[in-house]
Amino acid sequence: MSYTARIAGMGYYVPENVVTNDDLSKLMDTNDEWITERTGIKERRFVKEGDGNTTTSMGVKAAKMAIENAGVTKDDIDFIIFATLSPDYYFPGPGVLVQRDLGIKEIGALDVRNQCSGFVYALSVADQYIRSGMYQNILVIGSELHSGGLDLTTRGRGVSVIFGDGAGAAVVRRSTKEGQGIMSTHLHSQGEHAEELALLGPSTSHWVDRLIEENDPENTDYYPHMNGNFVFKHAVTRFEEVINEALDANGFTAEDIDMLVPHQANLRISQFISKKMGLGPDQVYNNIMRYGNTTAASIPIALSEALKEGKVKEGDLVCLAAFGSGFTWASALMRW
Repeated sequence: MSYTARIAGMGYYVPENVVTNDDLSKLMDTNDEWITERTGIKERRFVKEGDGNTTTSMGVKAAKMAIENAGVTKDDIDFIIFATLSPDYYFPGPGVLVQRDLGIKEIGALDVRNQCSGFVYALSVADQYIRSGMYQNILVIGSELHSGGLDLTTRGRGVSVIFGDGAGAAVVRRSTKEGQGIMSTHLHSQGEHAEELALLGPSTSHWVDRLIEENDPENTDYYPHMNGNFVFKHAVTRFEEVINEALDANGFTAEDIDMLVPHQANLRISQFISKKMGLGPDQVYNNIMRYGNTTAASIPIALSEALKEGKVKEGDLVCLAAFGSGFTWASALMRW
């Protein structure tokens, strides 16, 4: 027997500490105009020393909201999928820490490492588990703590001004209503461009102690690297492709979309795609202006806000799409 999966509840959490473009200008040679023109970002959230926030704890806060909004309890959750590129520890992953911190019984926990596409990849996995009948209520989390690993100097400004911290979560469960739920998901990768957007160290080939021993102030392997123009050109192509792939697979066109929630990588990318596909401002949700790029957390945070603001309603055709490091890109189409 085959089942259909739907998102039953959403939740999100962002740290209270707001970091504006003017704040960053005190740390590096940049300004509000430069950042806004290139990214559309005005501010982002950073965890603050002593506030107790970690990748896992932010995910737990978002998860509690999602569970409540889904009308279930933690004891109804029978699987956890956690997407992040910034886990609390090198290992174990944060999935098991969520299981512990929520006090959930000994269910399975899976960690997904697909960076900006992480939440859509995780949602796709949850969809397949629900369809197969293996699980009934899956907790899917995307959470990122970028601020502690950014080069907040002029040298790193091309990357560091983009990212922020935060978490989003969804409860994915069996649908009981005809025509409601996830229609299809579409996943892709192109590893030949892996190093164009990457964090090369520490890794199993470049451990922390080796970095310390080198004591080389010019060594930036342990900061994120991005070939910005190269990534932008691929992103705008892959975004459109994967959105159309989802629409074509289900017999729809762009004008049928009630809400597109793209990964919040860069407002200019979103605007380019919206214009190319003929989507109006009421068909696309963006919040990168307030939160920056929160990688795996960006889509669930944005979808949570869109729901909260009444911009996604029952019966709406909703498309999620992401592109990022890997390169990986993905989409999901659902009837809300």
